[in-house]
Amino acid sequence: MPFDLLKSMDSNLNKEFDYFKALNLSIDVTRGKPHSDQLDLSQSLLDAPLKSWIVAGSDIRNYGDPLGIMEARKLGAEILDGKVETTLAGEQSSLLLIYQIITALYLHGMDTPWRSLDKPKIICPVPGFDRHFRIFEDFGIEMLNLPLEGDGPDIDAYKELLNNHSNIVGIIAVPKHSNPSGDIYSIEKIQNIFEFGLAYSADFCFLFDHAYIVHDLEENMPTHPILNIAKESGALETTAVMTSFSKITFGGAGLSFFSAGKRLFNLMVKQRAAMIICPDKINQQRHLQFLSNTNQIKEHMRLHAAILKPKFLLVQEKLSVIPSEMGSFKIPKGGYFVSFNTKLPIATRVVEIANSLGVKFTPAGATFPYGKDPGNSNIRIAPSFLNIQDLSVAMDVFLLSLKLAHQEVN
Repeated sequence: MPFDLLKSMDSNLNKEFDYFKALNLSIDVTRGKPHSDQLDLSQSLLDAPLKSWIVAGSDIRNYGDPLGIMEARKLGAEILDGKVETTLAGEQSSLLLIYQIITALYLHGMDTPWRSLDKPKIICPVPGFDRHFRIFEDFGIEMLNLPLEGDGPDIDAYKELLNNHSNIVGIIAVPKHSNPSGDIYSIEKIQNIFEFGLAYSADFCFLFDHAYIVHDLEENMPTHPILNIAKESGALETTAVMTSFSKITFGGAGLSFFSAGKRLFNLMVKQRAAMIICPDKINQQRHLQFLSNTNQIKEHMRLHAAILKPKFLLVQEKLSVIPSEMGSFKIPKGGYFVSFNTKLPIATRVVEIANSLGVKFTPAGATFPYGKDPGNSNIRIAPSFLNIQDLSVAMDVFLLSLKLAHQEVN
């Protein structure tokens, strides 16, 4: 890809550009996938034989238990601070559960199906998870941007959205180690989300994707009990929380959990009954043998953190040399991403230059609904999948690309 900027760039940047170009790199920093070292932590899950096919008097090789094995449901309820009676153990990922509950709300609703509303809208804290946005695009549900502030959404902006828009059906949020900003929502802001959403509509849905609930890089990090706060706020019946083992054991081959108030739970059970006869109970039982309680999960996640933390520290070290007039970042205390914001509207250009040098970052704009970042500033960095050497090279390319893009504008 030719660059006119090569003629005018600083000679040192010119040499650095030529150096990386000559390496013919092929490094992918786009998705937050676990490294093979992390996957190896769960290898014994596959190697160990099942102790018994009979669980609670039922043969798990057969149909039955559409809500999952009871012990798995109990584990999910413990993780999510829910009640086992309104918790199900599913399959695949929390994203699949989100798609299922959105489908149920769109087709049936709790009282009014979303499809019968005139231009239904959903509030999306940004920057956020691109796969969430795709779900709402599938259903034609308009997404409204809500800025994050480090400890959760801007509540004044939240109230403004509620005051200025009709037919808002709810909010979707990642309340701990938010993707990609790393926000950990404060209790006060969670309470505010419930208070003002419920004042807007008794059917306002609060959907929390707790994908990173146990993915801490620091020790003894608290997790706020979303469902308990919802109950205290009077919002439990329209609140649902999801999580999965996708980045605890194996991607697409773990367990997932859905816990909610009765109204949303019953709606979810109705929707799944039309889609799934029963979940993979054999896989559920394997996981229960491998990680049977939250203490074992915490210990397992400490092993993940030991692999991940040096990578996040490397990213921090590399980004810390960037002058504040070029951009800013915050190293999260958990999760899988680092969010970088350019000072100038050049995120698209930074990603383009890096890509021309063989390093792929998540497309600029992907962390906003419709792929449109109003400030063209947010870039998501996913350190987990690379070894430390490739990550170091990728970050050097990122720094060079940022300098070049910044120089073009100036």
